[in-house]
Amino acid sequence: VQLQASGGGSVQPGGSLRLSCIISGFTFADSTIAWFRQAPGKEREGVACIDTNDGISYYSGSVKGRFTISNDVANNTIYLLMNSLKPEDAAVYYCAADLGYYSGSYFLTGTPRYWGRGTQVTVSS
Repeated sequence: VQLQASGGGSVQPGGSLRLSCIISGFTFADSTIAWFRQAPGKEREGVACIDTNDGISYYSGSVKGRFTISNDVANNTIYLLMNSLKPEDAAVYYCAADLGYYSGSYFLTGTPRYWGRGTQVTVSS
């Protein structure tokens, strides 16, 4: 199983970025896939996850209303659209996946089985 995240970069506060994660060797349907992030000196934080079967998503309170997770089942890809970015959103972002369905709060505080390498997001003026 391979997860390849991309789309990170540097943006000013208030700006937007879209992250992508292509997943291979994995049953994309009937799974839960999430984005996590970790900033230097801070604990890892789950920010958004999606049930690929019905598209139901869940967000952490810190990003709800600003970030949108979506999936493209045909292309085994998930996205994270990040709007109104703040300096505190700066971190390395990781996509992670596991088979089956999980509640959002459980999945974002757990440790999914499969992880990709991160992509750096920098937010500064």
